[in-house]
Amino acid sequence: QVQLVESGGGLVQAGESLRLSCTASERAFSSYAMGWFRQAPGKEREFVAAIRGTGGFTSYTDSVKGRFTISRENAKSTMYLQMSSLTPEDTAVYYCAAAVRVTRSVDYPGSYDYWGQGTQVTVSS
Repeated sequence: QVQLVESGGGLVQAGESLRLSCTASERAFSSYAMGWFRQAPGKEREFVAAIRGTGGFTSYTDSVKGRFTISRENAKSTMYLQMSSLTPEDTAVYYCAAAVRVTRSVDYPGSYDYWGQGTQVTVSS
């Protein structure tokens, strides 16, 4: 069982930045595809970004392209989401997820086997 722990959420003002971290308990972390999803109140969970095991492939939802950067540090079993130019629309609980093997696309929640507990990001206007 892989445990994922997110950190780095908080309250910021519009235009500011935050960096989220997700640390995995599993040494096989480097072989997993990893993703960030978010869920705002009253909305469905949505894909934010994903990164393959080697870090050579990344994917982003359109609304965060150019503002968010996903990265990973396999030696530390940690993934990051650097978020800049935050807007109130980015307010949500952010979840990290790990996929042993992506069976569909990386933006599909069902592709992921393990999920973290989530970290709240609140952006005030």
